[in-house]
Amino acid sequence: MASKTFGKEQILASFFDEGAYTVLFARSAVSAAFGSANGQPVYAICQDGEAVTVADVDKCVKVLDMAAKTGNPVVTFYDSTGACLAEGLGVLTAQARWAEKIAQISGVVPQLAVVTGVCGASSALAAAAADVCIAAEGCEIFFTAPFTSAAAGDKVEKAGSAELAAKAGVAAVVAKDSAEAVALAARLVAMLPANNLSAPAMFDAAEPAAALDLNKYSAAGAAAAVVDADSAVELFGGFAKGVYTALATVAGNPVGVVATEPGALCRYCVSKAARFVRLCDAFSLPVVTLVNSEGFAASVSEDVAGAIREAARLAGTYADATTARVAVLTGKAVGPVYTALANADLTIAVQGCTVSAVDPKVAVTVLYKDELDASDNIVNATAAKAAAYAAENCGADAALAAGVADFAVAPAQLRGTLAAALDMLATKRTQRMPKKHGNMAL
Repeated sequence: MASKTFGKEQILASFFDEGAYTVLFARSAVSAAFGSANGQPVYAICQDGEAVTVADVDKCVKVLDMAAKTGNPVVTFYDSTGACLAEGLGVLTAQARWAEKIAQISGVVPQLAVVTGVCGASSALAAAAADVCIAAEGCEIFFTAPFTSAAAGDKVEKAGSAELAAKAGVAAVVAKDSAEAVALAARLVAMLPANNLSAPAMFDAAEPAAALDLNKYSAAGAAAAVVDADSAVELFGGFAKGVYTALATVAGNPVGVVATEPGALCRYCVSKAARFVRLCDAFSLPVVTLVNSEGFAASVSEDVAGAIREAARLAGTYADATTARVAVLTGKAVGPVYTALANADLTIAVQGCTVSAVDPKVAVTVLYKDELDASDNIVNATAAKAAAYAAENCGADAALAAGVADFAVAPAQLRGTLAAALDMLATKRTQRMPKKHGNMAL
C-alpha cells in the first residue's frame, strides 16, 4: 500500500496553492475542500482510509453537484477500506447516486481521480470513470480483492497494483508515491479548462530541443519536436504502447497530442486514441494527430476480437469531434488509417511522408499488372515501380495538389506551421446536429 505518512492533511496542504483551502462540511472519513491548484479554482474530495458511510457518499455527490454548478474541476483522492457494511443496503443506493452524478457531470467539468491507498469495488468504478486516473505506486485498485481472487485459484502477480492498472488502461499515470501523484494532479488540473465552456490557461512557451527527425522516428520523439519543451504529460503510457497520447502546450496553448508508432495499430491502441480524443473534445482542447502507421493490424484474430469495431469507434470519434483538429502526416498514412486519423480541419504533410488509398506496392500490381507480369524479375520490378509510384503520386506535394493536405512542409518547418494552423483554428465554432446522442460502436 501507499505510504500512510502522506495522509489527508498533507494531501490537501500540498495540492492547494500555499496550502490554503476552505473546508467544506464536517470532517469525517471523507473531507471536502475548495481552493486553487496552480491558479485553477478546484474542489477536492479526500478519503482518509476508513470505511465510507452513506453520509460520506452523499457528501461526494454534493461536491460534484457544486463543481458542475460553479464550473470548477473536482479532484477525488481515493483511500478507503470500502463501504461501511453496518449501514446495510443503503450503501448500494448511495453508491448508485454517486455513479449517476459522476456520469451526469462528465464532460461538464474535469474530474480527476488520484488513488493513494485502497480503492476497491464501487470506488474503483468511480475512479475509472474519471477523465484522468492517477495511481501512486503501492496503492491498490481492484473490483475483487487480490487475496479473495487468489483463494479462488485466480492468482495474478501484482494483482491490484498501480502497474497493472496502467497496463489495463485504467490508470492514465503512475506516480512514484502519493506526493508525486498529488503534484501531477495539480499540474493536470491547471492544463485542462475549468469547464466545457471555458478556455484553458496560457503557459510560458519554450522551443523544443530538436526538430522532427524522420530517420530516428518515434511517436514520443515526434511529439517532443512540435510541442513546447518539457510541457508534455503522457497519459495512458502503460497501455497500448503503439499510440502515444499526451497533454502538452504549443506556443503556450494546451493541446492534446496523439502520435502513432510506425508499426500497425492493434485494437487496444485504437481504443486508447479514441478515448483520449473524446476527453480533448469534451473540453475543446485542440487535437494534434501525428500519423505514421503501417495501418490497422492485418490479423483475422484482431478482427474477431473487435478490431473493426474499435476502428469504427476511432473514426467516429474524430469525425464527431467539434474541437480544432490538426493532422500531421509524418510517415505512412494509407487507406483506413488516413480516413480515421486524418479527419481534420487542417492537414500538414511533411516531406517524406506517404499518403495513398492503398499501399503503393498494391497499387502498382493493379495499375501495371501486364507490365509487371512481362518482366524478368517481378519482385524487383514491383519494388522499383512502387518506389517510382510513391515518389510521384504519394508524397507531400502530391497530397497538397490532390487536396488531401493543406500544407506541405519540410521537417524543420513543421513546428511553425503547426502553431500557425492552431492559431487559425483558435476561433473555430461548430454546432452538432440536434440529437440525444450518437450510437457509434463502443
